[in-house]
Amino acid sequence: MAYGIDYLRRKLASKQVRVDTRYRYYEMKNSVREFNVTIPKEWNWLKSVLGWSSKAVDSLADRLVFREMANDNFSMNAIFDMNSKDVLFDSAILSACISSCCFVYISEDDEGYPRLQVIDGGNATGILDPITMLLTEGYAVLERDQNGAPILEAYFTPGSTMYIDSTYGKPETYTISNEAPYPLLVPIIHRPDARRPFGHSRISRACMEIQQAALRTLKRSEISAEFYSFPQKWITGLDPEAEPMEKWKATISALLQFSKDEDGESPKLGQFSQQSMQPFMDQLRMLASLFAGETGLTLDDLGFATENPSSADAIKATHENLRLAARKAQRTFGTGFLNVGYLAACVRDRMPYLRREIYKTQPKWEPIFEPDAAQLSGIGDAAMKIQQSFPDYFDKEKLQDLTGI
Repeated sequence: MAYGIDYLRRKLASKQVRVDTRYRYYEMKNSVREFNVTIPKEWNWLKSVLGWSSKAVDSLADRLVFREMANDNFSMNAIFDMNSKDVLFDSAILSACISSCCFVYISEDDEGYPRLQVIDGGNATGILDPITMLLTEGYAVLERDQNGAPILEAYFTPGSTMYIDSTYGKPETYTISNEAPYPLLVPIIHRPDARRPFGHSRISRACMEIQQAALRTLKRSEISAEFYSFPQKWITGLDPEAEPMEKWKATISALLQFSKDEDGESPKLGQFSQQSMQPFMDQLRMLASLFAGETGLTLDDLGFATENPSSADAIKATHENLRLAARKAQRTFGTGFLNVGYLAACVRDRMPYLRREIYKTQPKWEPIFEPDAAQLSGIGDAAMKIQQSFPDYFDKEKLQDLTGI
């Protein structure tokens, strides 16, 4: 049963706000929710910016480097090479980590060769087949005007793609057929499960709430820095008829002169205790610890130096949770890229291949942590010992999987 384009439009509209929110956090354009308890409203113009959410996404996305398809019986690697694979894969991984999923839109150029374009989760949606992780029907906004209204839409079904062009006001509809057995809109999903098949964002609700608290802490510290820089002073015993003193001059002057009155009394000067910035630093460090625990990072990653530079083994040990998250992402992203290559091969060859025909093709990734010289030496010793027990076990491909070389 087809749900239709109107249903998919409503579905995309309901999800677009969440996607846009996470992109604002990634681009550090999110607003700060104020309590307005101690800070006057006159200070609301002061803005604080924090890049923890972008760090959480980039720390994972930058470690996911797609290499190639092994046992490539359908020449998928050639299709990826012709579509700027370095930009294509990095863009898809980054977008999926931010919005929980993105989509690769497949079309044909003038010569009938497949073109691949990444569309973020705020501009595309569909009905997912949980078995193949492909769509049964899909919808995407390919182009918007300056006000954000769609002017070029696409409705994807098996064997055809219908386009709705509203560039000149009145919508014009045309359909382009293809030989693919699935819609030419392929989802790339980050951490899917049975309840949320379109995955989870790397920027979780906990990350956003912790960052909100950290931004408020930064704003309070910025305001308190004004009082920290110029502590409040007080004077008692001044003659009521004395000439008023200019406050700014009294604040920055190195020497002030006060004469005694007719009774021989002189004013008494004092200064309130200087405000400390340490409580704000402690609170910010606590929030950084919470954020690091939520995302698998360390305090060093968030700008709080804790110790001397570590070795590659120590860095890997402290990022164990990040390594596990990267392994999980490689498995799900690899399935998505395999589906992209499969449908692109169907478009290129004009042949509706069966999906089970690509079961031997496997996605290959570069190592999550690049080994240093000490690790390379250890890998070489281990490979030599294994090779003595199991001759011809290690070949060039297996060593490349371990070392990235």
